[in-house]
Amino acid sequence: MLPKVLLHDHLDGGLRPRTILELAETDGYTGLPSDDLEELTDWFFQGQSASLERYLEAFAHTVGVMQTADAIERVAYEATEDLAAQGVVYAEIRMAPSLCTERDLDLTEAIAAILAGLGRGEADFGVPVRLIVDAMRQQSDSSEVARAAVDFAAAGVVGFDLAGPEAGNSALDHRLACQIALEGGLHLTIHAGEGDGVESIVGAMEVGAERLGHGVRLVEDIKVVAGEAETLGPVARSVLDAGLTLEICPTSNLHTGVFSDAKSHPLGLLHRAGFAVTINTDNRLMSRISSTDEFSFAVEHHGFDVQDLELVTMRAIDAAFCDRATKDRIVSTVMAGYSD
Repeated sequence: MLPKVLLHDHLDGGLRPRTILELAETDGYTGLPSDDLEELTDWFFQGQSASLERYLEAFAHTVGVMQTADAIERVAYEATEDLAAQGVVYAEIRMAPSLCTERDLDLTEAIAAILAGLGRGEADFGVPVRLIVDAMRQQSDSSEVARAAVDFAAAGVVGFDLAGPEAGNSALDHRLACQIALEGGLHLTIHAGEGDGVESIVGAMEVGAERLGHGVRLVEDIKVVAGEAETLGPVARSVLDAGLTLEICPTSNLHTGVFSDAKSHPLGLLHRAGFAVTINTDNRLMSRISSTDEFSFAVEHHGFDVQDLELVTMRAIDAAFCDRATKDRIVSTVMAGYSD
């Protein structure tokens, strides 16, 4: 199994269905659409939803069972185990702690619970997993979330992100939060170019994003001829010249209706045009996928070969928000995996 590096994966988008049922019973959550494991698994698989907003509805139930420290820690621990089983050798998982404060937890307690689970998972499964803290861009607490994230800057939190409905919720509305995160020693990745177009990417760049979550609608600023990038518009040119990493999540983009089918997805086009493409899972539960599936997507639909997969993996290491020593260990692991 080829080693993989994952930069864009949502904790609340990767729960095991059985865990959801067990946590719901333990914590008294009664909102699930079914208490049958097979039915619930099928319900969470969103397929090609009509929109990002519809896709996001499923998260009401995953966060519904993530309202205690024990539940959150369990989910984070199991995520590490699941990623290790898929050949992931380093991951950055993201989560909005504000979504876990509907009962008794505060932001600090929610973040601490995630880190506890990730830490136990790394100890047991050998995969370093770091945390990117999300603020929800449709909410007004982004500065508070950023301050809470900064408090854990030396304890496993490596980045700050804006997630949630992109259209109508510009990154520019959260400039202060991004500034707090950057000044506090965190890196910055912003969801942009998924649920909204090129202007959203511009906003993300203006607040200091080092990586773009998805970024695939950058293709709207590219003249495409016969499936290849012929001429770059000003925004696409800026992204390319700045070397901004694109955290591309192909299957998710199909399921949220950003692109209609695998062939129309710009993964291969952007990769061949020289953009810093990485391959990610986004929401493993809702899209019913693994990192191995996403690699297969790239090979089957966009002509990637082993050298391409190695390139995007090494590119992901380069763009990772972890410390240099961790990167060096990951590089050695990846190089060994591709030389076998």
